[in-house]
Amino acid sequence: LLNINVGGKLFQIAYKVLAQYPITRLGKLALYTDPVKKLQLCDDYLVQKNEYFFDRDPSIFHYIFHFYRSGVLWVMDEMCPSNFVEEIEYWGIHLKYSQRCCRILFEEKRDELSEYLKIEKELEAELEPLESGAQFDGRFLGRFRKMVWNLIENPYSSVPAKIIAVMSSFFVLISIVGMTLSTVEEMKNKTGKLWMEQMEMICAIFFTSEYLMRLISSSSFKNFLRAAFNAIDLVAILPFYIQILFENLDDGDMQYHEELHKVENMSKLGKVLKLIKLMRIFRILKLARHSTGLRAFSFTMRQCYQQVCCLLLFIAMGVFTFSALIHSVEHDVPGTDFTSIPCAWWWAAVSLSTVGYGDTVPDTILGRMVAFVCISFGIILNGMPISILYNKFSDYYAKLKAHEMSQ
Repeated sequence: LLNINVGGKLFQIAYKVLAQYPITRLGKLALYTDPVKKLQLCDDYLVQKNEYFFDRDPSIFHYIFHFYRSGVLWVMDEMCPSNFVEEIEYWGIHLKYSQRCCRILFEEKRDELSEYLKIEKELEAELEPLESGAQFDGRFLGRFRKMVWNLIENPYSSVPAKIIAVMSSFFVLISIVGMTLSTVEEMKNKTGKLWMEQMEMICAIFFTSEYLMRLISSSSFKNFLRAAFNAIDLVAILPFYIQILFENLDDGDMQYHEELHKVENMSKLGKVLKLIKLMRIFRILKLARHSTGLRAFSFTMRQCYQQVCCLLLFIAMGVFTFSALIHSVEHDVPGTDFTSIPCAWWWAAVSLSTVGYGDTVPDTILGRMVAFVCISFGIILNGMPISILYNKFSDYYAKLKAHEMSQ
């Protein structure tokens, strides 16, 4: 018998049993005749007791011991998958020796643990800033840039940093409110326009100052431009300066072009300016910098993009299928709106979403039966992924909050 001491517990295994598995650690220990090679396989050797000592977990070695006796590796649910894999790799035993049912469950549990650790790492990275204060040590104006970085990127560092974070969210809301009020008929008079322009100028100045402060405190210009939040900040301030540029170009055109040509240019320029002003709506995305809920929503969409794409695929299949069905049963009805399959796409889309505007409805009994099946399919289709997305969003939001509080 081979005497094995694993973590203070003694096990005895016959040499002939171990020799059946020569590629394992204990199989080599049983087959080797050179004492030097045997000592390389264990942590220590007790000469008085003739015991080979291994400084490993004795609770897991019980399953290794059972494997040599029965030839089957048992896997218990309560064991940590990573720790168990590490142990069996140390003893030189492959997972293939386990039963198929145990192996399938074990691999699923290991994949779940790997996915969980991956998500945890990504959640921590979601809250970590692109740079740290230590990166400014030894750099040009490092102390000043670190102070600016703390003011802009680390709202919990000081009271002024908190004030700047609150002001950033406040100016975003003011800008959105101003853009909304500018479309109200009562605010289109001269006084209202003046107020809106002054409000837009103040918001643009603040956003520009904030962007320049982030640029100054950045240690890498390349990483600064590649950051998503910085791109959002740039989109938030560009419409204001593009609008000023176009207005100046318009004033120059009025001096050098004829009246008809000026009217045409002003019409084209007005459409471009409307499009540029509409870009200001993206300023609301700046709130994601200081909103855990928006970050959790964005993180959920990134993690569940496969489920979302699958949902969109099913919706597209449903739209094409039911639009073809409703057209086949309704196209002969006089005055019908289902004159072609593309014309029926809108009806199929609003029916699948269970919105049902009622602007396009079937007239025949068979068409109403198709509509009922379409609506029923839409209820089932919309109900499947919603619970998954909501549960993941709730979980990610709670974890982001916990990481935020710990920081």
